[in-house]
Amino acid sequence: MAQQDSGILQFASFCSTLDTGFWHKLSHKKLNEYKLNEGKVDIWGSYTNGDVGGLPTRLSLDYSAFEKLESTTRSYNSPGILLITNTVEKFKTTSKEKLLEETSQLIWSDICTGAAVTDPSLLTRFHLFTFANLKKYQYQYWFAFPALLPEKPVQASAPLPIKSYFTEPQTKSLVSSWDSFHQSNPGIGFFLVKMGDETVDIRLLTEFDQVYGKDPQKVVVGFCDPCTLESNPGWPLRNFLALIAKQWSSSVSQLSVLCFRDRTREGQRDVGHSLFYEKVDIPNFVVGSPNTSPKSVGWEKNAKDKLSHRKVDLSSSMDPVRLAESSVDLNLRLMKWRLMPSLDIQVIQETRCLLLGSGTLGCNVARCLIGWGIRNITLVDNGKVSYSNPARQSLFEFDDCANGGKPKAETAAEQLKKIFPGVNAKGVTLSIPMPGHTVGTTAVAIEAVQKDCKALEQLVESHDVVYLLMDTRESRWLPTLLTTTMGKLCINAALGFDTYMVMRHGYRPDPQLDIPAAQTGGTPGNVLGCYYCNDVVAPTDSTRDRTLDQQCTVSRPGLSMIAAALAVELMASVLQHPLKGLASADSGDDDSDGESNLGLVPHQIRGFLSRFQNVLPASRSFDKCTACSEQVVSCYKKEGFDFLLKTFNTPNFLEDLTGLSKLFSETLDDQVWELSDDEN
Repeated sequence: MAQQDSGILQFASFCSTLDTGFWHKLSHKKLNEYKLNEGKVDIWGSYTNGDVGGLPTRLSLDYSAFEKLESTTRSYNSPGILLITNTVEKFKTTSKEKLLEETSQLIWSDICTGAAVTDPSLLTRFHLFTFANLKKYQYQYWFAFPALLPEKPVQASAPLPIKSYFTEPQTKSLVSSWDSFHQSNPGIGFFLVKMGDETVDIRLLTEFDQVYGKDPQKVVVGFCDPCTLESNPGWPLRNFLALIAKQWSSSVSQLSVLCFRDRTREGQRDVGHSLFYEKVDIPNFVVGSPNTSPKSVGWEKNAKDKLSHRKVDLSSSMDPVRLAESSVDLNLRLMKWRLMPSLDIQVIQETRCLLLGSGTLGCNVARCLIGWGIRNITLVDNGKVSYSNPARQSLFEFDDCANGGKPKAETAAEQLKKIFPGVNAKGVTLSIPMPGHTVGTTAVAIEAVQKDCKALEQLVESHDVVYLLMDTRESRWLPTLLTTTMGKLCINAALGFDTYMVMRHGYRPDPQLDIPAAQTGGTPGNVLGCYYCNDVVAPTDSTRDRTLDQQCTVSRPGLSMIAAALAVELMASVLQHPLKGLASADSGDDDSDGESNLGLVPHQIRGFLSRFQNVLPASRSFDKCTACSEQVVSCYKKEGFDFLLKTFNTPNFLEDLTGLSKLFSETLDDQVWELSDDEN
């Protein structure tokens, strides 16, 4: 490789990024812990070497900055010092030069003692100087990212893209070695690079003598570079060169530097934006006395590109409810920004969800929905909280069981709003009329059932997604009919002892809508079967003559959490598909990840916890289905409540209507049909 022309090495300085949660946490600590104390506080920020092009060289702080951060992939910690003044006057008059000098001295001391060799994050120390007006939630602050100044500017060859210097085998070896290094040493962003003909080995700085010996001719070092520019390294390299000059300049004759950048672009890992400096001069640092550090720079410029402090006014957003909302949204935005740019968050957040059943499944589904930022959730149940519920049903407490128990749906909705005040949660106490549960012929009884049917119809109509999470099989019949008739997405979840079933029903929107053609392959979403399509009997009263173990859902404790999470994630995958509910069912039997941004969109997920196994069957709708077949839907549209009343009161009505009765009579082995009414 021909040597590049030399020039002055110019570094991209850090830009501070502070999340709203940081200021909220700072305000809380100032009021409850620091009070009038103006002592220095240890904080932690982080930077990443995985940013996409165009972003500045960022050092970020959020609500977790007051505790030492756990290192994550492509994220590296920076220790900092926070100094809060009690008055704006002191903020203005405090010597900024002295503050910078104090932090620079700490960095230089760590370099001289070798502490920075063992813990290189000490090279990225920063200082945050601030005044907080907690009455108005207004803040003035100034960041310093100290960089030690050499006697002369650093000279270096022109930067090369890594692919121009490293061969393909070397690049693959670099990535493999880095992954092993990072797994063993998470959070270490400075390292040695041992070059071979086709290999690249990443090693700790503490292994310098083992890697290069006492008299190395050429040393290659690397660091995780937060800069995204094509011609400049990031700020951390400045103090890294100071460490090299102090610790190894007497033995190193030539220095090369790898600026390692590890991005994900369109779902693919990409290190091609990394830079390589074939030759970097080792700088010389001058100190006035053994107890002083070299001169330094590092105060951040404001938005007008001037050396001055910044201001932020959060009076409109520091309300705790608004803060909770912004924090939930932030997690989703980070998913989009860092991992999945094509993720459509808004379509999920705006979805109105109706949860029929507020028990074990209902509580867990509701919790998972607010994790996705869902704002509108309605919970329906006709029961009250009992003493057996709080241990398994995550939205209830012991006090909810007293005096006969509080209504389940309303209590779950209230608790949901306590967890996330930004959710519009509503609880409705409602009994769902069921086939096989005779209504009777009195006017009072019929009027009560008609009222319940009307209420359920209105609820289904006013929501986008309906979850069937009830205990009994027959309670799912009317919601299945309504969601089919109204063209709503229906997600069904049911539990056994150590098995579960999660499925989406066939999606049949208004035929007048402009429906795009379904993609080829798989079973189209509009012809998928419902919960009843695999059963060839009408739903009957499964609650009669139950023993104690049959009156409750007897399941392994973790089963409902798994099924509930899968039910919500299935909805999210459907909503991210271009065809939404019309998406063909993915079976997972090939290498395809599905057309949804989130991967596969199966019809059913049947899980076997005893084997820790899932299968993804798909089936078409049954033309004699007692819930979603054309005969049933047409009769309901034509006759309305009169049809429902006959269904509730007349045995075998649905079998006769759909032709199941005739099918039974023509079947020689009647025992086959009797087995299908067992529970899941």
